[in-house]
Amino acid sequence: MSIPAYEDVELLERAPKVLLHDHLDGGLRPQTILELARDCDYDGLPESTAESLGTWFRESADSGSLPRYLETFDHTLAVMQTREGLFRVASECAQDLAADGVVYAESRYAPEQHLTRGLTLEGVVEAVNAGLRDGEARAAEAGHPIRVTSLLTAMRHAAKSTEIAQLAIHYRDEGVSGFDIAGAEAGYPPTRHLDAFEYLQRENFHFTIHAGEAFGLPSIWQAIQWCGADRLGHGVRIVDDITIDGSPFAEWLEGNKDDPAALTTLELQRVRLGRLAAYVRDKRIPLEMCPSSNLQTSAARSIALHPITLLRRLRFRVTLNTDNRLMSGTSMSREAALLRDEAGWTLEDLRWVTINAMKSAFIPFDERLALIDGVIKPGYAELGYEVPPIG
Repeated sequence: MSIPAYEDVELLERAPKVLLHDHLDGGLRPQTILELARDCDYDGLPESTAESLGTWFRESADSGSLPRYLETFDHTLAVMQTREGLFRVASECAQDLAADGVVYAESRYAPEQHLTRGLTLEGVVEAVNAGLRDGEARAAEAGHPIRVTSLLTAMRHAAKSTEIAQLAIHYRDEGVSGFDIAGAEAGYPPTRHLDAFEYLQRENFHFTIHAGEAFGLPSIWQAIQWCGADRLGHGVRIVDDITIDGSPFAEWLEGNKDDPAALTTLELQRVRLGRLAAYVRDKRIPLEMCPSSNLQTSAARSIALHPITLLRRLRFRVTLNTDNRLMSGTSMSREAALLRDEAGWTLEDLRWVTINAMKSAFIPFDERLALIDGVIKPGYAELGYEVPPIG
């Protein structure tokens, strides 16, 4: 059958979407930041109106540097230090995602970054959990049902990973579905946190690791082979283990940088996978890919030439994500629209990565299957697409 194009925003918003990589402190509404800053007497904001503040976040995140990108979080974290602030941000997160057609999401945050005004680690988790439940209820009332679980993140430059892992286990039946480590990769390999990962494995718990974003194959290899990651946060640098016509991917791309269709027209028989890339594909290890964010941190050259398109064509387990909606000025619908407009993606491709993501979610199998068969497939059927994707 013919595959319908997704030509307008309304159709994109109606398409069911699944989001696995979205930072709670990277998705605040600018107006909320202003109001929370006033409530907690924080006077460090660089702008005083919602519009100008939103612009400042996007422009600051466009620096091309991951460390500079991470600096923008100083302001969002500053207003997320009270129970009221965390509750509101979490509730609005669920509502905003639901309004964009997201039916399942995992929102990640680092409890250790919310303790400056007297909250305990437990108090942080309970405030966020309560906010997410409130947001889910409000979204359902508005006709946009969504389920949101959370991932507890440990900062890779700090020394709290085992404590945060234990916290995640404590709340595993109360809305916390997984664990993560995040922060600057260079100089902070995931193997620094082996105790935490080994503990989580003994507890039969899920975890993802930020790897292969600003740092290359060693970060990915350690995350998988030493730490046992279930998924890779970003993982875009797996292309460093791919050659085209015998040349490293980056070298080949440099020679084709002026051809926006280079990755969509490339004959796949010219592509060879190294042992690590082949292992990631063979094991169906999910890649939490975030195109707009990768452009801002110089992990990718453009949307048209973002590795997600080649990796999708090669049938890696790719998923589409937002990373930080505020800093990138984005949403799941916008990410899909960018790939449509600049990389030739179709509704079939969007459906495929959505099912990939739902298969890879950190909730029980029967619950994943219920969302795939009861929500995602019927949702795409309503849009005119019913043929199941391959893989």
